[in-house]
Amino acid sequence: MDAGKRIAADDWTDQDLLTKDEARERIAEEIESESAALAALGADPRVQAEVQLRERRLSALKIALSHL
Repeated sequence: MDAGKRIAADDWTDQDLLTKDEARERIAEEIESESAALAALGADPRVQAEVQLRERRLSALKIALSHL
């Protein structure tokens, strides 16, 4: 960016940034929450679609965590 067109101050601050450690913590919390929700659903065939969606979400969260 041209120095003449640059604004006087950035429009974000360090407090707005999510660190990798914070992201790991948040994802780990979501994994715990999703695992608990799955355990609560059990093997009830009436909620099989929800179980599948939650299993996919849990898998995606674990993959995301492994890439941080």
